[in-house]
Amino acid sequence: MALNFAASPHRDGRPELLALRALKLGDLLVAVPALRGLRRAFPGHRIRYAAQAWLAPIVALTDAVDELLPTHGLDEPLDLAPGSVDIAVNLHGNGPESRGRLEEIVPARRMGHRSPGWDGPAWQDGVHERHRWADLVSWHGVPADPLDLRLRIPDEESVAPGAIVVHVGAAYGSRLWPVDRFAAVSKALAGAGHQVLLTGSAGERARALAVAEAAGFPERAVVAGELPLERFAALVAGARLVVSADTGAAHLASAYARPSVVLFGPAPVEEWGPPPGPHIVLTDASKRIGETFATEPDPALLAVTPDSVLAAASRLGVY
Repeated sequence: MALNFAASPHRDGRPELLALRALKLGDLLVAVPALRGLRRAFPGHRIRYAAQAWLAPIVALTDAVDELLPTHGLDEPLDLAPGSVDIAVNLHGNGPESRGRLEEIVPARRMGHRSPGWDGPAWQDGVHERHRWADLVSWHGVPADPLDLRLRIPDEESVAPGAIVVHVGAAYGSRLWPVDRFAAVSKALAGAGHQVLLTGSAGERARALAVAEAAGFPERAVVAGELPLERFAALVAGARLVVSADTGAAHLASAYARPSVVLFGPAPVEEWGPPPGPHIVLTDASKRIGETFATEPDPALLAVTPDSVLAAASRLGVY
């Protein structure tokens, strides 16, 4: 499904539904069950998803959205005329900023959590994010299954079918497992006869190169910063195993039911962990500080050792 980036100046005759979640990749993927429910409930609506533009390739793979409305955070008003939206769905949160942006476009109907001017379920802490958003739309009469999270496989072929993907990056320092530990795991997996590729964003390429050097890998083992998002999704969809911190890469592994070892630090597993399947979570919740935006790795993450990652890979039949 190709996505239209330009906000059309003329309505195409269909009523419009806007789902706001101007966040990142993992945030999109835990909202897929809710988006699927909305698509089934409103087949005649044009569904827009308001989020960062770089997510468009993955939004298309949900097969639940007609158009991405480029929206970087909540600092600016949504690029929509007041009264042009039939249904506005607040999948972003329940704060005054997200509610305010949706109230500004004066939708005919609002779906969100209970708050001034909004009907809906009460916000609850400690709920898994997939369940939170599936339950929200279900409360509003839109049945959604929190396990309906699979993505369509991209048309692009994997650059390395059957490879092990070791994703060395993370958005915040609190989730950055040490370079030497990634190197030890990567070297051991390669020594067991697997092709190992080191992934990450363009900004994380230097980190991936450092892991490669420590593991004794050639530079060609580093694809961080080289793959467009849809090619990265294709790589994960065909991976033998994914090793990653709690990042978008781990959520992609869940979306494609690929075996994964997920290293958790500041985020609670109960709220962000993978679904049932070939996924093993490693952490030590008793040591968690829980400061997402910290610059140093959370102690819960540092409690994870290379040996424990390799033991988990063994349990998944890989090592």
